[in-house]
Amino acid sequence: MCFHLPLYFLFLLCPILQAAEFQAPTCGKEKCGNITIPSPFGLIHGRCYSHRSFSVTCKRTPNGDKPFIHVNGIDLEVLDSIYSEAILINNPVTHINCDRINDASVSLDLSGTPFFFSSDMNYFGSVGFGNLATILSNKGDSLGGCIQLRSDDDAFKSGCCITLSTANITSYTVNMKAMYPDSERCASAFIFSQYSSSTAYSLPTGISIRTTHVPAVLSWNSNYCGVGGCNRPGPGPIKFNTYKVEKCGNVTNFHYPFSMEDHDDSNNWFKVNCTKTANGEKVPSLNINGTNLQILNFDFLSGSLTVNHPIIYSNCRKNHHNEMSLNLTGTRFYYSDSRNSLWCSGCGNLVTIFGNETNNLIGGFLQPSCRINKKTIFCPLIIPTGLSSFFANMSNMVDSSDYRRKRSCEFVSLISYDYGYIDDFDIRKRTHVPMQLQWSTPISGECYLNYSSETSCTSDGEHCWSMLSSIHLCACYKDTGDISYSRSCKDGKCDNYKYCTILCLNTPNNYCSPKSCPPHYEYNSTGFRCERKIQTQNNRILKSIIVGCSTSVGTLFLLLATWSMYKALKRKQKILLKQKYFKRNGGLLLQQHLSSNEGNVEKIKLFTSKEMKKATDSYNENRILGQGGQGTVYKGMLIDGSIVAIKKSKMVEGKKFDERKVEQFINEVIILSQINHRNVVKLLGCCLEAEVPLLVYEFIPNAASAPIYHRDIKSSNILLDDKYRAKVSDFGTSRSVALEQTHLTTRVQGTFGYMDPEYFRSSQFTEKSDVYSFGVVLIELLTGQKPISAEQSEPVRSLVSYFLHSMQENSLFNILDPMLEKDGPEQEIIVVALLAKRCLNLNGKKRPTMKQVAMELESINASGGNVIEDHGDEESEIDDMIHSWETNPSCSMSRTITTNSVTFPLNSSF
Repeated sequence: MCFHLPLYFLFLLCPILQAAEFQAPTCGKEKCGNITIPSPFGLIHGRCYSHRSFSVTCKRTPNGDKPFIHVNGIDLEVLDSIYSEAILINNPVTHINCDRINDASVSLDLSGTPFFFSSDMNYFGSVGFGNLATILSNKGDSLGGCIQLRSDDDAFKSGCCITLSTANITSYTVNMKAMYPDSERCASAFIFSQYSSSTAYSLPTGISIRTTHVPAVLSWNSNYCGVGGCNRPGPGPIKFNTYKVEKCGNVTNFHYPFSMEDHDDSNNWFKVNCTKTANGEKVPSLNINGTNLQILNFDFLSGSLTVNHPIIYSNCRKNHHNEMSLNLTGTRFYYSDSRNSLWCSGCGNLVTIFGNETNNLIGGFLQPSCRINKKTIFCPLIIPTGLSSFFANMSNMVDSSDYRRKRSCEFVSLISYDYGYIDDFDIRKRTHVPMQLQWSTPISGECYLNYSSETSCTSDGEHCWSMLSSIHLCACYKDTGDISYSRSCKDGKCDNYKYCTILCLNTPNNYCSPKSCPPHYEYNSTGFRCERKIQTQNNRILKSIIVGCSTSVGTLFLLLATWSMYKALKRKQKILLKQKYFKRNGGLLLQQHLSSNEGNVEKIKLFTSKEMKKATDSYNENRILGQGGQGTVYKGMLIDGSIVAIKKSKMVEGKKFDERKVEQFINEVIILSQINHRNVVKLLGCCLEAEVPLLVYEFIPNAASAPIYHRDIKSSNILLDDKYRAKVSDFGTSRSVALEQTHLTTRVQGTFGYMDPEYFRSSQFTEKSDVYSFGVVLIELLTGQKPISAEQSEPVRSLVSYFLHSMQENSLFNILDPMLEKDGPEQEIIVVALLAKRCLNLNGKKRPTMKQVAMELESINASGGNVIEDHGDEESEIDDMIHSWETNPSCSMSRTITTNSVTFPLNSSF
């Protein structure tokens, strides 16, 4: 049974491939039924579209052929074209609370396509009674809405409402809210075309609660298709250019691409100079690599130009030539291989021809003996295509018995075919011979002017040509047998120009190969010509398709059988592996407890590994809540939508639990499953068929929050509200850290005087660094002095050292703020001073945490300072702290640090 569907599809596909015909995309008016397909849309088999989003499928329906476009999995019927960038489609209606299969509050989704619902050409409408119908964007923003009338209003039995569409949108959601107790439950909503209703602000005729589709306008963004836009390929309206036929002297027929007009382009290879000779005759010439060549004739269809070229080799005394041709390398010309032939005079000589390099022999010819022939003869030499320069040489091969003792005047050169047989050619009177140069390469193949959107003709109507690509021309000559031929192509018809050939324009240093076919053409190696790809279907291709389809049936049988066996084995392996994991992870032991029903353990749910993988998005790193010594915790969502925390054990994969660990793990599961306490996270279940066991807990959103290092604690950043509650401000340099992170390694920054010396030395900021800064704030409050002051005596370098020195000398009350000393409780002052001293410990590990500081301050406030905790021998610590402040190189090195107001050198005295 599993093979029937693929085989049916294959047998269906083969006849379609056999019957497929490649036709030229005329890209004119295409129709499906009575609907004309507008640009940029095109029928899918005609390929008259620039992007697949604009392909149209013509389907046969009970009502005739109808065009459809495919948008995100939905076929939309095209009803009509409106403007250049808008079409009318059959838009699906959304139904709410109608107990229908197609009930959905979300509209057709156009995202990811060039299409959108046009706000200028559509309304929003709804059918129902007594509801507020609201349309929402895909981001949940309200775009407007309307209120349906009550069903008891006899004047309006439709119960519909209409409002404007306020924005271009790709999708929308509809919300229905009952306005009256007797509001109808079933309602529908839709965007519909302004042009589909008979009057403004009215629904199209025949719309009811049972309507499934309404006309709507889709527009599109042409930039979606790229710089070229979404316009159809192909000619469209043909643009005509007319070129003047120019003449100079005896040459009266040259035109595009040659011209006698001045051009600013320094690379204009086709500029013709018309000059007068000494006898007053006008002569056209072409300058190629510094050499002026007289133009003798111009042949457009062959892409060639006949010029008067210097003879290549001559040993005549008066007109000696040095064996080398004109070098055409780097130009847009080459020596014609099809319209030139090699001629030579003399007898008994070996003629050799070399290419661009002297070691590149093109060919050679041995002249007959002088006893047999002395005339100028044709040398049967094959000239290579694209020849840009060549060398010619003659060497005397006569033996001593030859009657000729003295060499006569001899020559070798290429000469144009057009000048026929030159037996009477008197070389002694000539320095130049006619030779043909190719400015383009004729490509064998059939072409038509109408395949291009731009056609040019000569003013006399003799020739027309169109661009098949940036370097390909379809060049045509008029059919002189038709007396009624037009002098130019008109109305998109150039039917009178029937003698056409493909020309490939040469570029500097590159000539076109005879196999350089234009786009949409391919080279037929059997016929030695370029053919349009749409015209290449023949019996050979059909036979290949039929043979391919036939052999594919057997191959498909084998592949499907192999694939089915492979899938069956994989499923079996997965089942066995899950059973193995389940047993290894204590599944059998848990089942024993469940079957004995001890301690209400039946509430434990056993999850599958597939459920866990789906809940955690394949254990995505973005789902990780935290990591500890026992495992990694992921945030997951079960099939029912509930959010859970899934703990994955950190046991080494591939190793087994020993029996004792398995018993401990199962015992833990059973114990946790029986606990139901508000301060204990609840265990929901476990998964034992995975490689490592998984525990599923209830998700607690506030179990912990990431610590924040403020990094700039100082008195100016601690504010008081109207009730004297402290508020920490200015978090510009703060950093949030992970739960398991112990420090930040950063560039040292902060406010001098408050900065942790340990942080200054190591560049590692810890949670105890903020504690140190808060200790400075505490002694500020106690003394009323700034952390750094230029008014202090030189031995005392900072408020911290001043404070610690006073604590050591038991002279704390000598440095206190007079107001505090006068009004503050003595015991409370001492306790706060001791707490500040602990915060200022140079060893960060010996400082209290910020939480402990807060708790002690609350305790001091509650007890009035009656409790003084003993924190060990602190005198020696104070000595060390003062000594470090005064002698530590890190506190006196020649550096500066920028504070909020002034920059202090760290080795300064205050």
